[in-house]
Amino acid sequence: MTMEDVEVDQRKQLPNYLLDAAGISIERMPMLNVIFDRMAASCTDSLQPLAGTPCYFSVNGISNDPLGDIIKDYEGNAVAAVLYAEQWDSRVIIMLDRDFVFTMVEAMFGSDGAEIRLVQALFERFAKALQTAFAGTSNVTFRVERVETAMASLAIGRASNMSICANMMVQALYRGGQMFLIIPHSALNPLRQKLAHVVVSEGGAADPRWREQLESEVHRTEVTLSAVLDEKMITLEDVVKFKVGQVLELEATPRTLARLESNNQVLFWCQIGQLDGYYAMQVADPVDQKREFVDDILSR
Repeated sequence: MTMEDVEVDQRKQLPNYLLDAAGISIERMPMLNVIFDRMAASCTDSLQPLAGTPCYFSVNGISNDPLGDIIKDYEGNAVAAVLYAEQWDSRVIIMLDRDFVFTMVEAMFGSDGAEIRLVQALFERFAKALQTAFAGTSNVTFRVERVETAMASLAIGRASNMSICANMMVQALYRGGQMFLIIPHSALNPLRQKLAHVVVSEGGAADPRWREQLESEVHRTEVTLSAVLDEKMITLEDVVKFKVGQVLELEATPRTLARLESNNQVLFWCQIGQLDGYYAMQVADPVDQKREFVDDILSR
């Protein structure tokens, strides 16, 4: 290799050196949000067969702080597992606060016994969920290396080392707790380019049970619909003069289309009529939101 080739190679590596020195920006890696959402969904699905009541996981926030600052506030109030990621040659931490542990114990056993054995089983499942969440971004496996109750023993690097911390909530039986997933910058630096772009997996790759549950909940969701035949602007002075039996004249005709709305959002234009003694609406046309917006602007 000539000196010129060495200089070219150094120039190519210079941007990466600069990025490493600047650290990791959560905003520049939106795929992290997708990965942590996947993990929360996978944790929810994984624990359903074990718990006697539904348990729901959700991402409560992602921060970017020194490792020591993340764990120092939970001394004596948390249990943690150190996971070893062989492909990254790095370690990450999953930390559960006591409320999280008691919530899961009560949901699964109805008591507060066998705490350490329970959290060991939970950590194994959470490690698998994290591995599944990273699939497609990094072919990595996570192995529970040890479980700690003393936060001072969570030495996976210097206390000043910057780390990503994802805060996840669990809710069950009208109570809840928090889980913290801590990943050092050194583990994510090689993945920076992949994490900079959101890659959504194909629908066929999603967990079918989770998809069916979501679809079932959506189908059972109740919505309120309102039909608006006509509107008329009047003054408050006219309103106070209303009398019982007074007829308000509208400009609508039997052929006027009524607006079908939900949550102040126009959905369809409908024909109004009667069916079996009730007022009925027949959908005539869908609403063109862009066209409606333009017409509203032009009418002002």
